[in-house]
Amino acid sequence: MEALKSFDLIVHAGDIGPRSVLERLESIAPVIAVRGNTDCLLSSLPATELISVNDHLIYVLHDLSALDLDAAVTGISMVVSGHSHRPAIGRCKGVLYVNPGSIGPRRFNLPISYAKVDCAEHEFSVELVTVEES
Repeated sequence: MEALKSFDLIVHAGDIGPRSVLERLESIAPVIAVRGNTDCLLSSLPATELISVNDHLIYVLHDLSALDLDAAVTGISMVVSGHSHRPAIGRCKGVLYVNPGSIGPRRFNLPISYAKVDCAEHEFSVELVTVEES
């Protein structure tokens, strides 16, 4: 939670856990969250979200394989997904694809991580941050 205190917006790409996780995040900053495949108790959350940050469109969904639009054609600047929990940053046709990993309990043998995004006026700067367990 300490690592997130400097953020103006938190985007969660699913597999949230109990609603109390969202409540804790909302005590830090506004939260945009989508439903993941393990979020059966959070059925009121949408499967996808489209948000605008500094006039850049960000599409959020849990499983990138469910992406049913061409992000480049629709003017989306960034797609955020989380299903694999594997932290990654990629670019295709000018669109950033970001999987922040998982900042909660360790998943599989993957690092505990999140993505730090700076939304400058003209483009995004994305950094993957690994959190050491204490």
